[in-house]
Amino acid sequence: MQRPVRTRYAPSPTGFQHIGGIRTALYCYLFTRKNNGSFVLRIEDTDVARFVPGAEQYIIDALNWCGITCDEGVHVGGAYGPYRQSDRKEIYRRYVQQLLDTGHAYYAFDTQEDLEAMRESLKLKDLPTAQYNYNPVTRMHMHNSLTLPPKEVQELLQSGQPFVVRFKIPDNETVTVNDLIRGEVSVHTHEMDDKVLLKSDGMPTYHLANVVDDHLMEITHVIRGEEWLPSTPLHVLLYRAFGWTDTMPNFAHVPLMLKPDGKGKLSKRDADRLGFTVFPLAYKHPLQDEQATGFREMGFLPDAFVNMLALFGWHPEGEKEIFSMQELVEAFSVERIGKSGAKFDFDKAKWFNQQYIKHTPDEQLAELIRPFAPDDLKNTPAPYLTGVCALMKERVTFLPDFWTQGHFFFAAPAVYDEKTVQKKWNAKTAAYFTQLTDRLCQLPQFTAVVIEQEVKTAMQEHQMGMGDVLPLLRIMLAGTISGPPVFDMAALLGTDEVNNRLSKGLTAFDAIVQPA
Repeated sequence: MQRPVRTRYAPSPTGFQHIGGIRTALYCYLFTRKNNGSFVLRIEDTDVARFVPGAEQYIIDALNWCGITCDEGVHVGGAYGPYRQSDRKEIYRRYVQQLLDTGHAYYAFDTQEDLEAMRESLKLKDLPTAQYNYNPVTRMHMHNSLTLPPKEVQELLQSGQPFVVRFKIPDNETVTVNDLIRGEVSVHTHEMDDKVLLKSDGMPTYHLANVVDDHLMEITHVIRGEEWLPSTPLHVLLYRAFGWTDTMPNFAHVPLMLKPDGKGKLSKRDADRLGFTVFPLAYKHPLQDEQATGFREMGFLPDAFVNMLALFGWHPEGEKEIFSMQELVEAFSVERIGKSGAKFDFDKAKWFNQQYIKHTPDEQLAELIRPFAPDDLKNTPAPYLTGVCALMKERVTFLPDFWTQGHFFFAAPAVYDEKTVQKKWNAKTAAYFTQLTDRLCQLPQFTAVVIEQEVKTAMQEHQMGMGDVLPLLRIMLAGTISGPPVFDMAALLGTDEVNNRLSKGLTAFDAIVQPA
């Protein structure tokens, strides 16, 4: 009988979550939802020395912002908890003892000096670097429970002598992993070492805790980054040692997100150098002089971010690029994740955001851009902000652009395009705009259609063309010749504001052309 699908995202709170990790979480989530399964968030915090305060909450906040909802986890609970590994230490000790009792693990009392001496002796034998480790050969020359008399081992344990527990790698075997993305991957045990399962501080290592938790939480599919592929043969051996091979999960190792040039793993340093970010949310490190902005703070819509992230490494059928979360769920399959790394393309990421902004309703956009408003504009009336969004949404890339590129909607221009003014302003245009200002003030309806008709009627009377008038009208209203349709802009600004700006423009343009 096929087991219900259960996946987990199991990050470590040793830093702030990179978009590569969020992409892995997204793939887990899409696979789970496609198969009507359960998605678990488990925090793997066994690395006490590298723990970063706030990193766990950052993970939760990032998933929430992306719309990646968890069925179980540290923040929502569930029947398979605790979901934080530091709360499961007694569970791990029981399973370490089981491996010790069955001869699959052993105590090791070696000091750091002992380990360094072992590696130095191997170097003198001119062995490959990969064999400078604790393995079936070297362990028989070290200070451990395989080489010491049982009585001495007990005395060392009772005396409080520091120790670790190591896994006993089988000698001369081939371990095969069936990966859903990469196919069969085989590793010989000569290339492996006796990994530490329990550290001297009593905390389990990733390898032990990961396998025990996946088994006890009945995880059916482990979807994780390719950096864990070299560890998977060890995990297979652990499943075998525990007698859990019948319930061993399926493995899928997701390729790395690469630098834009494809040469190496994408990093914060690359992002800083090239002017983008690799974090979903902004953060300020509590222990170091380090901070970074996030996609949210740059002004990405979460749906655009998720759509973009899904397509860096996963290839849907057909040419479709814009997917809602539900459409991603329906289209997703692990088999269509590429084997090789995906180059990060920030220009493509911006394109996704532009598409989502264009297709977001104006009323919704008005609320989305409000958090990015300058302090003195936080209370801009919603109807006015909705009108700004309608006129600017085709022209912006990020949510803050509505305020920066559309600044003229919120304040009269302080500077003007002087080059164009000097080229086009003269006595005839001055007379035209003087009359136009008076006529616009008297319009019974101040709509784009009515304004346009009045402007064109006045142009005919003064025998002037569009090129004589429209650039100057736009500069009076916005300070620049670029922007949204000028008549729509005037209608949104309103009668009084347009009158003020035209009056101010008349004086300013005269000063530009005929400076004192």
